[in-house]
Amino acid sequence: MRSSFSVRFCLALIILFLAGCKSSGSQPEKPEEPDGSESFSAVWVTSTASSVLQSHTNIREAVALCAQSGIQHIFVVVWNQGRTLYPSQVMERQFGVRIAEPYRGRDPLQEMITEAHEKGIKVHAWFEYGFAASYNENGGLILQQKPDWAARDAEGNLLKKNGFEWMNAFHPEVQDFMISLVTEVVEQYDVDGVQGDDRLPAMPSTGGYDAYTVASYKKQHEGTAPPSDYTDSEWVEWRAGLLTDFQGRLYQAVKAIKPDVLVSCAPSVHPWAKNEYLQDWPAWLDKGYADLVIPQVYRYDIADYQATLKQQLDFLKPAHRTKFYPGVLLQNADYNPSTEFLEQMIDENRRQGIRGESFWFFEGIKKFPLFFEQDRK
Repeated sequence: MRSSFSVRFCLALIILFLAGCKSSGSQPEKPEEPDGSESFSAVWVTSTASSVLQSHTNIREAVALCAQSGIQHIFVVVWNQGRTLYPSQVMERQFGVRIAEPYRGRDPLQEMITEAHEKGIKVHAWFEYGFAASYNENGGLILQQKPDWAARDAEGNLLKKNGFEWMNAFHPEVQDFMISLVTEVVEQYDVDGVQGDDRLPAMPSTGGYDAYTVASYKKQHEGTAPPSDYTDSEWVEWRAGLLTDFQGRLYQAVKAIKPDVLVSCAPSVHPWAKNEYLQDWPAWLDKGYADLVIPQVYRYDIADYQATLKQQLDFLKPAHRTKFYPGVLLQNADYNPSTEFLEQMIDENRRQGIRGESFWFFEGIKKFPLFFEQDRK
């Protein structure tokens, strides 16, 4: 009996030991790898420095090249310079302009959807300008008609950065307007996704000094005015939190209409994005307010690209790695990376377990026909 008991006792100890090794919390947490069964290849289609959207024929030819090049997702611009690139009832009702002037009588968004879906390519409506009202137009149509929508800097001037003039991203009317544009597209079109970038949701951190935002801050801070130093950490955090809340509202509004439509963001890199444009995109992921995040990892040599990519990955929680794809610079004005540098960036993505990327922008694909004929999975 003692011998039988000893054998059973030893066996029990071995089982417990093996179970403990398997479940031990002392092992480092392994990052969740992207789903290896599916890759991701995307490109942005612009209305500037490109003729794609100028005719239905051009769209058809561009989609054919995307299909030939292994592109699976197209982010097509639908909003810039205070105009939509699709017939918008929201814009017509608010500002009396149904569509951007060069596209009157057409619907480039629908044309893109028709052509892309025939090729099995997904289409995402890209709201390029976001909360920027205009570019070097002193606010343009929107702020001419809605001056109380203007964002202000500490001196009370119209908020302007890098040529863009900004609406007040914290004003409820402005937020509702932007959500109405996005949900209009989701309701009216068979889009696969919607996207904001470094201007949605965003606002230069030099802003927030308009009457509405100052009053809101005072109400939450016992009458104390916002710091005059726009880099003050608490002031940055408070304003970034407002944009995070907006992103949550936008996400929920889209999902309430069509749960399968992807909500993606293409912000600047963190933490620069937060410090300069109040974009706290790691918080958007943490709160479940984005299906995909595609930071603009636009760099001009491989060492900078590797360092920046690693930095971005360090900000991700393991569960969010499958929602992360870098934006890769393919063309900027007259610049194109060398084929060697382009291949190095893609190789680095794969070494980091990233199954894809989005390329800025479509015209650059034409410069690398051999590269895009390759299987980059």
